[in-house]
Amino acid sequence: MKSMRIIVLIIILAVTNNISAATITVSAAASLKDVMTEIKKAYEIENKVDKLIFNFGGSGSLQQQIENGAPVDIFISAAQKQIDELDKKNLLVKTSKVNLLKNEVVLVTPISSKLAIKSYKDLVNKNVITIGIGEPKSVPAGQYSIEIFNKLGINEKVNSKLVYGKDVRTILSWAETGNVDAGIVYKTDAISSDKVKVVSTAPKDSHTPVIYPAAIVSDSKLQNESKKFLKFLKSKKAIDIFIKFGFSPIK
Repeated sequence: MKSMRIIVLIIILAVTNNISAATITVSAAASLKDVMTEIKKAYEIENKVDKLIFNFGGSGSLQQQIENGAPVDIFISAAQKQIDELDKKNLLVKTSKVNLLKNEVVLVTPISSKLAIKSYKDLVNKNVITIGIGEPKSVPAGQYSIEIFNKLGINEKVNSKLVYGKDVRTILSWAETGNVDAGIVYKTDAISSDKVKVVSTAPKDSHTPVIYPAAIVSDSKLQNESKKFLKFLKSKKAIDIFIKFGFSPIK
């Protein structure tokens, strides 16, 4: 009789866990890959029930996936543009929108580069052949790059040298391997690599501020669980992790 009660209790616990367990799918900008890997570990230790799955990529590509009905619970973009466009189409929960982080745009070269590149304006030099930037139509870092070129008045002079990547991590990889003479990435990407060196930080007034907004997708079946994770991203534990990886949390 006692053994029967134990079996029944185990079945009840198993059913309860299956009902309450949730797997939250987060589509996030590629520049968040390293920090979100650690965030995932911290969250799943604190929250014993819910699990996180991340889909990283260019913010524009992730936006298109959501527009096409991809099963996503939370979207974290590297720019306001993608969030605003989804919001206009009523694809996000308006009350869930929050600005999480700030970042900086930097110019990097391979660590072994001998080229005399010390500023963005040096990109016009004849010995600079290739410059890696994100695809401006879908990658916020690429959009910021074009803004910088226009602000400095060098867009026409560097345009023929530009090589476009599908996300900022692709640009970082090209710079690491020397496949481009220089690349434009985020500060957080640059400090994650020992194969590139930062030669210049873009002046703050030369581009739109780099802000990472987040929101819950309207079609998400896990609204409450998603709210819980967004709340965690504002917690001291998460903020400490973001700072560790070079981000500036927005409190």
